[in-house]
Amino acid sequence: MKSSSLVSMVESWSKSEAFVNCESVDPHNNSLKLSNGKTFTYKALVLAPGLNQSMDHIPGLRQMSETPESDLVFVHELDLLRYKRNAWMGYQNRYGDMLCYSPKTPYKGEGCDFYALYFEHLLRDALTLGYASNGARIQFWTPNKEIYQFPYANEVVLDECQKRGIDVYFGWEMIEVKKNHLNEKIAVFKNVDSGEVIEKDFESMSINPASKPHEWLRTSGLTDD
Repeated sequence: MKSSSLVSMVESWSKSEAFVNCESVDPHNNSLKLSNGKTFTYKALVLAPGLNQSMDHIPGLRQMSETPESDLVFVHELDLLRYKRNAWMGYQNRYGDMLCYSPKTPYKGEGCDFYALYFEHLLRDALTLGYASNGARIQFWTPNKEIYQFPYANEVVLDECQKRGIDVYFGWEMIEVKKNHLNEKIAVFKNVDSGEVIEKDFESMSINPASKPHEWLRTSGLTDD
């Protein structure tokens, strides 16, 4: 933001604030507060805040994501180290079920986080080479009722999942991950229609954590949940 090339493109009457977030909006007084402590008033306001994606929305997920890489829990929440861990995602599922999970729409990464077909390809190679058990499976879980909101794309990918033996479970929201008394990894799911809660053991997991609206935006009165 301090480079001469950018400064030359910014009109002298405008202001740029880099590396700050909006902390609150007061629509009654046409003002907003930034994380650097500054407050601005406005005549018109355009906001592009994105979504609050966090593994903390699912109890136990952060703790399990920080276990050794051999525990095979991979979370799609990019930080300075996670990309290195996720580089091997899907290669090591050898025995049990690999759970792929997409959260309730709308969410960060929507439309490009469906990796189940990719993981099935890796598993098929491992089976051919004798590195994996015949009982190893790829499963896709989501609280949504479709993979893609574009009907034709959804039809095509579901047909491909059926051909490749990928189990698809619609209408199930992940509400917790934990280990049981046998040290098995367990995902807890709740059915969005019936409210039924089940526990599912897994060998490995590729999970896109839930995305929610920013609390400061929700409480401003400008939008709803």
